[in-house]
Amino acid sequence: MKRIKLLFAILITSSIFTSCVVDNGPIDDSIPLNEFISSYDLWYVDIHRTTGNGEIPFLQKAFTISFLNGTMYANNNIVDIGKTGNGLGIVTGNYNGIRDVLEINHRLDGAYDFRVVQLSRDEIRLDDLNSNLSYYLIGYQRNNFDYDKLFYDNIEFFLQEFLAWERTHAEGGTPNPFDDENFLQFTPENNTTFSSSHDPFGTNIDYIKWDFIGSYIVRNVQGVDDLKYLTLNYDNGDTEEFDLTVINDETIRLYHVNSKTTYEYSGRGFIQYLKGDKKSTKPATRNSNRKRTKITRETVHKRN
Repeated sequence: MKRIKLLFAILITSSIFTSCVVDNGPIDDSIPLNEFISSYDLWYVDIHRTTGNGEIPFLQKAFTISFLNGTMYANNNIVDIGKTGNGLGIVTGNYNGIRDVLEINHRLDGAYDFRVVQLSRDEIRLDDLNSNLSYYLIGYQRNNFDYDKLFYDNIEFFLQEFLAWERTHAEGGTPNPFDDENFLQFTPENNTTFSSSHDPFGTNIDYIKWDFIGSYIVRNVQGVDDLKYLTLNYDNGDTEEFDLTVINDETIRLYHVNSKTTYEYSGRGFIQYLKGDKKSTKPATRNSNRKRTKITRETVHKRN
């Protein structure tokens, strides 16, 4: 994925995303369902708006789904989104639309039938006919998809997509104990568990000794879309506070609040979530059962 144009892209693409949500333009019911759902390259699964009890496995895993000539695609990873499958992701099943019912046959999860409710020209709701579950999807073309919003809205899942994050740069600030944290790891357990290591730079990720463990919290910053606050709570009682920003789909920047040191970490050991079956590569087994869940974050005022 190309370097994220964090400031400029947010100004442009966030307005596009907002317009998608509030666009209540005329709905043409005469368009056949198959034609309508394939008229957008990508459907963003807005998991945080899901209603009902239970879950549809393939929708819980996907960041986007796409429909093209009877074949359904999904992007189950954030890393490399926009490149995998020419932007559509991997093939996950087949579909067919009959009037307002969308029949999906997922390669792993089986058959599901949904009633499609068109909320606007580019927003739909999928109502599972066998439960009270409803998923909200927002349509995009590939050239106007809001990648920055995807990263920041799902930052916990992005952090989990590498086996380790290795510090590759540090500048400014005063010496502090966090200077020794050469590796970080964020695991899927409850979306709150992290580990850190003092191992030398360049250590093979399979042999990293994780010296410390703890929990982490991500907070939204009021009025700022391209910044999160990250708190690391070590089990030994230590706490570290950071400003977290995304540089690109393999690099993050952590600004250490107390020491005023800026660190950059690069992802090592990308975990590509494919189909979760026996053909998956070894690294993918760590998140083979990973699913997106609703994440409720506290929103705080920007630091002075």
